[in-house]
Amino acid sequence: MRPRPGWMVGLAGFVPAFAAAVAVVLGDLAGAPGWHLVADLVGGVVACAGVWLCRRWPVAAGLVVIAVSVPAASASVAAGIAALLAALYRRPRVAIMMGAAGVVATLVRFAVRPPGLAPYPVWALVGVLFGAAVTAWGMLARTRRELLLSLAERARRAEAEQRLRAEEARRAERLGIAREMHDVLAHRLSLLAVHAGALEFNPDATAGEVAETAGVIRFSARLALEELRAVISVLRDPGSSSDAGAPMDQGMDLGALVEESRRAGMRVELRDHGVRLSEAPDVVGRAAYRIVQEGLTNARKHAPGQPVTVVVGGAGEGELVVEVRNPLPGGPAALTGDGRGAEPVGSGALGESGARPGPAGSGATADSGVGPGSAEAGPAGTGLAGLSGSEAETRPAGLSGSGGGTGLVGLAERATLAGGRLECGETADGEFRLAARLPWPR
Repeated sequence: MRPRPGWMVGLAGFVPAFAAAVAVVLGDLAGAPGWHLVADLVGGVVACAGVWLCRRWPVAAGLVVIAVSVPAASASVAAGIAALLAALYRRPRVAIMMGAAGVVATLVRFAVRPPGLAPYPVWALVGVLFGAAVTAWGMLARTRRELLLSLAERARRAEAEQRLRAEEARRAERLGIAREMHDVLAHRLSLLAVHAGALEFNPDATAGEVAETAGVIRFSARLALEELRAVISVLRDPGSSSDAGAPMDQGMDLGALVEESRRAGMRVELRDHGVRLSEAPDVVGRAAYRIVQEGLTNARKHAPGQPVTVVVGGAGEGELVVEVRNPLPGGPAALTGDGRGAEPVGSGALGESGARPGPAGSGATADSGVGPGSAEAGPAGTGLAGLSGSEAETRPAGLSGSGGGTGLVGLAERATLAGGRLECGETADGEFRLAARLPWPR
């Protein structure tokens, strides 16, 4: 509800005030002397001009109009309109004061020049009731107008908040779609690239080896298409969540996922300590599965030829710990030219008891989130540990490949949505470590 322009309000008050002034001069004062008529008419014109100004200066102009109404009978209606405008545009205390001033002016005018037809007390009562009615009417109209303005403003804010919520929901949906598409396709396409590269760099392969590799490529491409189709079907279904995940996660079977990477030539060691992700809550199991999948994909892209250790276990009551480790290329734990490397990966506490991930002495544990090449989780952290949501786009320094770090950001978002946290970074032993702690009430 928009307030009316000042000129409209002034015109609405001026017209009836001027009409009443003319009526009083031509009617009640018809038999008065000429100078009296002229003086009263001048007073009425002044009062009408004051009414026009009451929209901008309700108190000052209103008091002038009320004062003029005492000697000029033609200004009496203008005085009532001035009191009404003051009640419309000023606080109740000011409105009551203006109403009282109008009543006093009316009583004085009736005392000086009784209108006749009735005793003075009757006219005094009429003046008091009229002033009270005008003031109450103005205050009521002001309250109603403020209520309507408040409701309109509240509706505007609610609409703006609704738009913001809708935009935030669309943004979250886009992030979920991007996260799911990345998780589904990056793993499959990297496997395809590995097998296709094997064909390219092994021209002396036998027909049987070529056929076997081509079969693996065909199988991986078919799985990629099926997973992509599953994601698209989720996106097309309005009743489904874009983050619900594709139903082609092989039952969240880590053994099948690891075996797939082994067929691509990777050396992967799995220590699951009897944990079945299918028994975990869906959001926790899926997050753990995607973390292992992304860890294998990153190791395949950034550290080709290096062994990978996948550890899944519990860390106390109600918690699931997932860890993927691999030596950094050129680091102290990387394989040398004769195929020998540093101490085998997985000698940490979780590798033995399933209680705590991280190589012994590395300092890059999920408890502390601190280690060489990483930083304490938090807004001030500039390393890789303690990723939370989309706080930072994380890319391990010194790693090759064409990744943009969005996979790790997506994993951090998944861990946060599951109620856990993700850590990644270089350890003191020259390994890259990706670990997550996820809640698993049992």
